[in-house]
Order: sequence, then C-alpha cells, then structure tokens
Amino acid sequence: MTEPLAAPGGAIVVLTTIPTEDEARRLARHLVESRLAACVQILPPQTSIYRWQGTVEESTERLMIIKTTASLYPPLERAIRDLHPYEVPEILALPVLAGAPDYLDWLRGEVEAPPG
Repeated sequence: MTEPLAAPGGAIVVLTTIPTEDEARRLARHLVESRLAACVQILPPQTSIYRWQGTVEESTERLMIIKTTASLYPPLERAIRDLHPYEVPEILALPVLAGAPDYLDWLRGEVEAPPG
C-alpha cells in the first residue's frame, strides 16, 4: 500500500472500475454505510481496453468515483480489495487540491461522524 499524497484529513478521490452495476452498487453501499466514503458515484458502462497478461483485452466496466479522506485510504483500499472481483483491481487515489469549503466540511463530517 502506498501512502496517499494528501494530508491525513484532506479530501481525496479514489477511482476504481468494476464489471457490473450490481457489484458497483454493493461496493458503493458498503463504503458509504461503513463511513469509508461520503459519496460514491457510479458512471454508466464504458469500454476499457488494456493489456492483461500479455494480451490486449476489451471489457465493459463501470467507473466508481469515491470521495473520502486520505486518512481513510488504507481501510478503503482493503475494503475494495476484499469485495472486488478482479485479481488486480484498479485503485487510484487522487488528492483534492481545492474544493468548496462547505462541500469539504460535509465530506469530512460524513466519514468522521459516529454511526447512528
């Protein structure tokens, strides 16, 4: 696991792709319900073309855009790996350099607030 680029309390956006809508919804619900993410967006199917084990592959996937904080990246990555069907899932964390203060406050509150 690589350390996130953002400050521990700073917002990050994590990207992952997953093959089906059902798998994406299941993963998104788990991340939000467990407060590992404030919000997850699931984009419509897109075509991915990539090299895997020496062969160029083409598949349909859903892109998930996950909003969280850098301090939650390690458990978020573990959760994605535990629930993801791929042997090597795409998991990329991007630092948020700026954002609307009220949105960033909301994001932090959703992942830091105690359940209930």
